Amino acid sequence: MMRIDAYELLMENIDRIAKLFSTCKEKERPAFVGYVCACDPNFDTSLLICKSLIENGVDILELGVPFSDPLADGLTNQLAAQRALESGCCQDDVFRLVKEIRKFSQIPIVFYTYYNLVFSQGIEEYVNRSVAAGVDGLLTLDLPPEEADELVSCCREKGLKNIFIVAPTTPMERIPKIIESTSGFIYYVSRAGVTGEQKELASDLEVRVANIKKYTDLPVVVGFGISNSEQASAVGKIADGVVIGSTLVNCISGNLEDPTAIVQKIGERAQNLSSGL
Repeated sequence: MMRIDAYELLMENIDRIAKLFSTCKEKERPAFVGYVCACDPNFDTSLLICKSLIENGVDILELGVPFSDPLADGLTNQLAAQRALESGCCQDDVFRLVKEIRKFSQIPIVFYTYYNLVFSQGIEEYVNRSVAAGVDGLLTLDLPPEEADELVSCCREKGLKNIFIVAPTTPMERIPKIIESTSGFIYYVSRAGVTGEQKELASDLEVRVANIKKYTDLPVVVGFGISNSEQASAVGKIADGVVIGSTLVNCISGNLEDPTAIVQKIGERAQNLSSGL
């Protein structure tokens, strides 16, 4: 069986993502990857939200880049992107948000984005702007690794990580190809479909994660559908990291008239989820 040993690649150029997973491994706990959409519901509140998440246990900040056609997202995250766009958010604001976060935190930041947003700006230009702002990695939802050579090559040259997805429907023989293009960590989607809270975890989760780990030493994080501390704890015993989004985003949509309440409630929710890890 072919095995792609990523440890040397991971540690050759120490970076924020590698350091974070190394620290979590030493502490024998999974990483808490928290997702929110950049500039939801507006730039100023979004910055306060990110600060609150960082202060309440989030280890990696996954920032959704607002897009008009977020095909991988469920209703909660679709509406978040819509609110951000309606507030006037543009690409410049997303990069500016990262720069503002970098004034008070060195937390790893990953863009959750779509290829049209990268390609339309020019791959090299987008990568350069991401690196200059302080982004650590790109998770480009609708770009399969078979079509990503130009982006992967540019990112490797600039030191930006490329995170790719393995899904429940991914054939075993395709996993090595995905890993070959991946750096930072592997993102395992725990169920087919779009983002959103779920009452139950997939029953075959442990087997699926173990199958990925047969081919790589890269950290494997699990996302899509994790909505409470009990689920986070269960996933954290299997994976190197747990991605939680919709249940955080719902703290925003439920308190749109009161930015102070948004920041308080999302911090409390993050703290509760962190305690499960």
